[in-house]
Amino acid sequence: MSELDDYATFVAILETGSLTAAARRTGRSLQTVSRALAELESSLGTQLIQRTTRKLHATPAGAAFLDRIRPALADIEAAREAARNEGDAPQGKLRVAAPTLLGASWLTPVAANFMQRWPGIQVELVLSERLSDLVAEGIDVAIRVGELADSALRARPLAQLRRVFFAAPGWLQQHGTPQNPEQLAALPCVLRTIGRDRRQWPVRVDGALRLIPVTGPFSANDAAAANEAVACGLGLGMAPLWQIRRMLDAGRVQIVLQDNEPPGVPLQAVWPGGGKLARRTRLFIDHLAQEANAQRW
Repeated sequence: MSELDDYATFVAILETGSLTAAARRTGRSLQTVSRALAELESSLGTQLIQRTTRKLHATPAGAAFLDRIRPALADIEAAREAARNEGDAPQGKLRVAAPTLLGASWLTPVAANFMQRWPGIQVELVLSERLSDLVAEGIDVAIRVGELADSALRARPLAQLRRVFFAAPGWLQQHGTPQNPEQLAALPCVLRTIGRDRRQWPVRVDGALRLIPVTGPFSANDAAAANEAVACGLGLGMAPLWQIRRMLDAGRVQIVLQDNEPPGVPLQAVWPGGGKLARRTRLFIDHLAQEANAQRW
């Protein structure tokens, strides 16, 4: 196995969380994958992966190494693909699934830029809050927010979505700016009736994650409606930063409790495992990664 293959195997191990899943993704034997990891760690002189009974995790050195080599490997694969297809303009249709709000506000202009670069490719967006069955629905690639539960899917991390607490300037003048997360329990909050954070908001206190119970007079089952309610002064809100970026830039809302923000949520491109990835799909995934890297999340 070449050194480049060892790097790709290392990435597959961390993205799938196990040696067995990495072997399945790379089409190599479990023994080969295990030996590749051992040889890579030996050549670098440091431990890259922490082994636990449930899942494999990157050590600090492994995480730093992963961040450096993953985009490089993607660039190399893209160069290989371009060389194989030099002179052949990609064509065909792409079905792309995404959450509704993210699809309308971010993915649509991203797709438009992609189609201008590759006019032979047609894009169909399938927007929904439910998780699509990629194989059954003929989805080429999907945008997922959160940890990936289905190990049968291939994935490429795109970004970490920052989650913030925010309120309208007028509301802050009336109620005061909260100085510690415990105050959330006593202040009117705008609630979302779907998702994990319906009645309890995660906050970080002294490096530890806590859940604060929240209540309020207004709730909604739609993210855009909940965010607008906060801008209208109905209470404090919590949302991914990208959802309220325009409101923030326009001065309609302000961020509070920045030191207590919960950890970011991963944004990933996922696609069915197995088989060769169509060139148009690979190009679109590369385009997603470039656009996500340039975004203020």
